[in-house]
Amino acid sequence: MAAINFIQPLHRATKRNYDDRFAGTNKAECAAVAKKFGEEYFDGERKFGYGGYRYDGRWLAVAEAMITHYDLQPGARILDVGCAKGFLVHDFMKVLPRADALGCDVSEYAIKNAMPEVKDRVRIGGAASLPYGDNSFDLVVSINTLHNLQLPELEHALREIERVGKKHKYIVMDSYRNEREKVNLLSWQLTCECFFTPQEWDWVFSKCGYSGDYEYVFFE
Repeated sequence: MAAINFIQPLHRATKRNYDDRFAGTNKAECAAVAKKFGEEYFDGERKFGYGGYRYDGRWLAVAEAMITHYDLQPGARILDVGCAKGFLVHDFMKVLPRADALGCDVSEYAIKNAMPEVKDRVRIGGAASLPYGDNSFDLVVSINTLHNLQLPELEHALREIERVGKKHKYIVMDSYRNEREKVNLLSWQLTCECFFTPQEWDWVFSKCGYSGDYEYVFFE
């Protein structure tokens, strides 16, 4: 198990005004809407989530870095848990055309509105009960998804990733190292259920039997 920074360049490229994130709105109501993971979350107003979740190619560099780091070869099977509209699935296939990349997400809206190129590769499925057989994938990834689960479900999800992944696993979780980052995270997020320090995440991984790689996103 190792810390690997595939996502940090993307995360740091986004400028955030934490104080103005929900100015003039009721954040609790916005979060309640966001947690339905429907049209409002992906393609509604910014206060409910992405404000329009559209493909822009930003995940190509991430897909390429993962394929290189894990030395994935043609024919490799890859799973994206929490794939949304399938952007990363698409980019895995673009970087490694003979890979077998698949994705699942709890959002019916996201799967229905997935990229046309990957509609046959994504399906509805929750992280806590993955609809795949044991040891099915050479690489399982889950980016900014598992922290949206409450702790009992999170344990199931980590064990499921272990079950379906026969080799490499990589997950990304929101975290904080100090009070400023904690306040920023709480100010920015809409859907997180688990708020842990890196040390606490390490403890969770150990207790749940997770053996793969990980990355923490900090709201600096």
